[in-house]
Amino acid sequence: MDRRNLLIGACALLASGCGGGGIAPRAELGPDGLPLPQVYRISTEDAGEVQARMLEGVNSVRAANGVSPIVYDDRLNSAAASHSRDMAVQNRPWHFGSDGSSPLDRARRFGYPGLVLGQNISETYETELETLGAWMQAPDTRETIVDPRAREMGFSWFQEPAGKIWWTLVIGNSAMAAPRPAPNPAAVVQAE
Repeated sequence: MDRRNLLIGACALLASGCGGGGIAPRAELGPDGLPLPQVYRISTEDAGEVQARMLEGVNSVRAANGVSPIVYDDRLNSAAASHSRDMAVQNRPWHFGSDGSSPLDRARRFGYPGLVLGQNISETYETELETLGAWMQAPDTRETIVDPRAREMGFSWFQEPAGKIWWTLVIGNSAMAAPRPAPNPAAVVQAE
């Protein structure tokens, strides 16, 4: 009898650890028999956690590569948010804005005084950490993330109603002066 009570108690304990004590819902299967992907939805309440996970992920990767951690910069966050929305409007992952702006132009618009070292973008249904993992697989986007000159980052996204996410990561160093555009000789007016 004690053995039976022990077995029942163990089963009850296992069931209670499974969240709600009930049977887990079945995943929907596609025609190939594989589970259908679930849409990753980001609510307004989740935004802070998403940003915290990305910063932690970026800094973990940077530490593993022997470079110093970076911090968020509100101006770069604003530039990233602006570009994510603009990519959705353009319906293409593209480094230039619909107005022809570059990552540096957008950072300037939001008052960032430093050098923009790089920008990573993505059009996906993946989470922020899956996207970071994908960026780490490509040499050019990996270089942006582990650039030893980086001190700040901006990160944001725009999610469409159907779930597609447009991610933008901007890396910079506010202590480094950004190059100023050379004057256009045709625009210079000679004083007489």
